[in-house]
Amino acid sequence: MDMNPLRHLAALGQSVYLDELSRRMLRNGDLERLIRDDGIHGVTSNPAIFQKAIAAGDDYDEAIGALAREGRTAEAIFEALAIEDIQAAADLFAETYDSSDGHSGFVSLEVSPHLAHDTEGTIDEARRLWAALARPNVFVKVPGTAAGLSAIRRLTAEGININVTLLFGLPRYQAVTEAYLVGLEDRLAAGEPVHDVASVASFFLSRIDVAIDPRLDELEAAGGERGERAAALRGQAGTASAKRAFVIYSERFSSDRFAALEARGARPQRLLWASTGVKDERYSATMYIEPLIGSHTITTMPRETLDAYREQGDPKPRLADGLEEASRALRALADLGIDLDAVTAQLEDEGVDKFVKPFDALLATVRETMAELSG
Repeated sequence: MDMNPLRHLAALGQSVYLDELSRRMLRNGDLERLIRDDGIHGVTSNPAIFQKAIAAGDDYDEAIGALAREGRTAEAIFEALAIEDIQAAADLFAETYDSSDGHSGFVSLEVSPHLAHDTEGTIDEARRLWAALARPNVFVKVPGTAAGLSAIRRLTAEGININVTLLFGLPRYQAVTEAYLVGLEDRLAAGEPVHDVASVASFFLSRIDVAIDPRLDELEAAGGERGERAAALRGQAGTASAKRAFVIYSERFSSDRFAALEARGARPQRLLWASTGVKDERYSATMYIEPLIGSHTITTMPRETLDAYREQGDPKPRLADGLEEASRALRALADLGIDLDAVTAQLEDEGVDKFVKPFDALLATVRETMAELSG
């Protein structure tokens, strides 16, 4: 057990979150075993994860039937199911949360992706979910869209723990850190404490390479010196962006401005590496884990990546290595005519859509189950 690479990540100061949750793993002890044996520190969820869990079997049928008989809508039924699962998972992580002084042990639940461009709607739903969850070790996930920035500031000022999701671009990540800092300042100005406010910024990785690699392949196929440069950059954009995000994080949370907040008990908004499952079979299953190991960060892994890292991980603190090389890689992409800011803006739009579709599919699954049970 002492040789488990996943546990070594925790020893290096990096928390491991599982990017999966289902009622089955809560009931059969699977999540409890992952906490005990692998030392995972939290769980993230999203509409696609819940859709898969509810559609996978009959684990939710009894609860869906009971709630349907109360006259609840599919939306209300899903929310009740999700809140129950998140609360159960948060309770399993309560000891982790307490023993880490609120540093680890969080479980995340997302606002409806249909609200991604609706500031007021996001704020209202986040408040309602936070109150319903009634646990200190939960995050409400808010997308880091332009509309989400104002929501992040106001919800932080209200003392609600926020997981900022769907972050792809460096300018947007910088704006998210600003929203968090201003939210803390607003909270202090209102005479409220900040020591128990937690937040993470979830920076998505593999989708960046999925978007950029085909462009590099086209340049490589054209041949010549540009083609050679393009080939050398394949699979580097996601990790290079993450390392530059770490530079922004380091500057923001070592500043005099944050020091004044920290003196009042404020905590940094931790970076969380998301979308760490590889989408290209030519890449190592751990390619988004190994180069980004660093203290005070979180890496969230789908089950396949978690299992792969347990078997073949080589944990060493590498996040601060190669920062200049990362900057050069991003400049090289620009030299090849690839506008990273434009790519990440498109990824944000597509990311919202990729959460809306499974959310709608999830509600359709609930409605189908309701119909089958009533029939």
